[in-house]
Amino acid sequence: MADQLSVPPVLKGNHAWFFDLDGTLAEIKPHPDQVFLTPEVRAALQLLAQKNEGAVALVSGRSMAELDALASPLHFPLAGVHGAQRRDFNDRTHTVELPADVVRTLNDQLTTALAVMPGCELEAKGMAFALHYRQAPQYEERIMALAQGIVGLYPQLALQPGKCVVELKPQGISKGEAIAAFMQEAPFSGRTPVFVGDDLTDEAGFRVVNQLNGISIKVGPGATQAQWRLASVPDVHQWLQTIADNQLLKEKALTDRRDGHESLSRSI
Repeated sequence: MADQLSVPPVLKGNHAWFFDLDGTLAEIKPHPDQVFLTPEVRAALQLLAQKNEGAVALVSGRSMAELDALASPLHFPLAGVHGAQRRDFNDRTHTVELPADVVRTLNDQLTTALAVMPGCELEAKGMAFALHYRQAPQYEERIMALAQGIVGLYPQLALQPGKCVVELKPQGISKGEAIAAFMQEAPFSGRTPVFVGDDLTDEAGFRVVNQLNGISIKVGPGATQAQWRLASVPDVHQWLQTIADNQLLKEKALTDRRDGHESLSRSI
């Protein structure tokens, strides 16, 4: 039944919008540095923010610095590193850190371990570590075993599998917790949450949005807690563009009615 989920409707009304980036707003690339947001997607996100009092946030495993660079020149509320970093609407930053000695030790251990697995890559995020094996899928089991061993040694860490990546992050951190925090704050509070994501890391976000009677949308195939599905990144783009077009048509209709009323008043 999971793969028979319907395409989401074109949403209208009072919503708070949350988007994953890689595999959702942007196509996944062989290397994270190759990912980009198209001008059309940025324009649609900007319009959503304008029409929803700024209630649009990016929720990603990437750092906030990377998210800002990808969204530039736009400036959104953000949850980076699965919520270990969060910037609210008022530009206040909330961060969960690991002890500096733990970060140094983990960086050394993981660098040494991945050195004997060509094609695998360590992404150190300060408070989290991502072990990428997209270019060397034959090492998937070894990467998973390595990550599980590290979590066993450091109880303050949790393991988060993703698409060709395993991440080590602080316990209690998730995209769901980040969305829940946003929903307690203006301009998100009082709105119906919408979250669009594609990966295992997004399931915690879907769960929280479902609990809030919101709209959860899975991108791509696979079992999910989401209520709706879009088949691919281009389908996300088309859905967003349709929503943006409807917003513009609604605005034009209101302007036309107002102008018509003013013309009638003057004639009277």
